[in-house]
Amino acid sequence: MTTVKFFNLATLAVCAGVVSCSVGSSGSGYMAGVGGGMRPEQATGGTSHPKPAIPDDVSYWDGDGVQGAPLIRINREKQKAYFYKGGVLVGVSSISSGNEDHATPKGRYRITEKDKDHHSSLYGVFKDKATGQMLDDNVDIRKKKVPAGAVYYPAPMPNFMRFAGAVGMHTGYLPGYAASHGCIRMPHEMSEKFFDNVQIGTPVIVE
Repeated sequence: MTTVKFFNLATLAVCAGVVSCSVGSSGSGYMAGVGGGMRPEQATGGTSHPKPAIPDDVSYWDGDGVQGAPLIRINREKQKAYFYKGGVLVGVSSISSGNEDHATPKGRYRITEKDKDHHSSLYGVFKDKATGQMLDDNVDIRKKKVPAGAVYYPAPMPNFMRFAGAVGMHTGYLPGYAASHGCIRMPHEMSEKFFDNVQIGTPVIVE
C-alpha cells in the first residue's frame, strides 16, 4: 500500500456554500477564475492564484485498498478531519470549519448527498459582462443586486458531501483558521479522496 502525502495544499479553492460557506474576503483574488472555465484543480493551486495561506503538512491519504465501513470525525478545535475504514485511521485532512458567527454544528450526522460538481445557491461573484473583469468577489446574492452590465456567477463547491442540512464538506479555501459559514473546507486532493470513499449514510461526527 502506498501512502500519499499532500503538502502545501491548504490552498485556494473555491468556497461558497449552499447556505453555509462564505466566498472570502473581497479582493483576495482566489475567486478570480470563477466564470472563466476554471477547473477545480486550478482553484486549489493554479499558478494564477495566490500562494497557500500556510503550508499543509497535515493532510495525507493511506486508504486505497483498505476495506471496512467508512466514518469521518471532524475536530473543530484542531481544524482536522479524520477518515476511518473499519475503525482504522486511513486519512487526515486539514480543514477550515465555520467561524464564530456561523459555527459548524456539533453532533452526529450521516452523509445525505454527494455532488461532484456542486455550486452555491447564495454566494459567488460579479464580473463585467463585456470584459470579464472582476467587480465583486464576495457576493451574497440575497443582499446584492446584479449591477448593470454585470453577470453573476455562483461559486463552485467541488466534491460536495452534505451531512447537516445545508452544511457539507467540499473543496475550499483554507486560510489557516475557522473561516467558513459552517461548511468544512478541504484541500481539493483530500476532498476527492473523501468524496470517493464515502457513501450516502456514512457517519460523520463533529466534535
